[in-house]
Amino acid sequence: MSRIGNKIIVIPAGVTITQDGNDVTVKGPKGELSRTFSSDIKINIEGNEVTFTRPNDSKEMKTIHGTTRANFNNMVVGVSEGFEKALELIGVGYRAQLQGTKLVLNVGYSHPVEITPPAGVTVEVPSNTQVIVKGANKEDVGELAANIRIVRPPEPYKGKGIRYVGEYVRRKEGKTGK
Repeated sequence: MSRIGNKIIVIPAGVTITQDGNDVTVKGPKGELSRTFSSDIKINIEGNEVTFTRPNDSKEMKTIHGTTRANFNNMVVGVSEGFEKALELIGVGYRAQLQGTKLVLNVGYSHPVEITPPAGVTVEVPSNTQVIVKGANKEDVGELAANIRIVRPPEPYKGKGIRYVGEYVRRKEGKTGK
């Protein structure tokens, strides 16, 4: 029994859902998202509630059932509230700045690293050492945040690098540690 797949999604005010077979489009104040779901899972939209049913209890159907519901819920939450990931730069001279929509990172390389966000994702730099990625699509926000982090991942000896806010970096002692 898929516990996630059986949960009911309540549609918040201001969000409209249009369904054309397996294609679902969700519109809200933060944007518009569309996705094609598996034809095996039935999506029932009744009033302001959405339920999902599967044809049988095979392992494949159970996994698709939960995944379909989770992806649909992420679309609804994304267009109503949006998603955001915050990163911090730790290191002497490490800084970030915006040039138009491009993010420019100076993180110890001989050249600045420029990252252009995809459509629908915005980047904010409240201070030189903080970067906030915002958007309606959870996958795009997470992917851009991961691509920013991979420019200079945190290293275990001094802890320098780009990390998510609240991320724990396990530290090592080094050669002189006894």
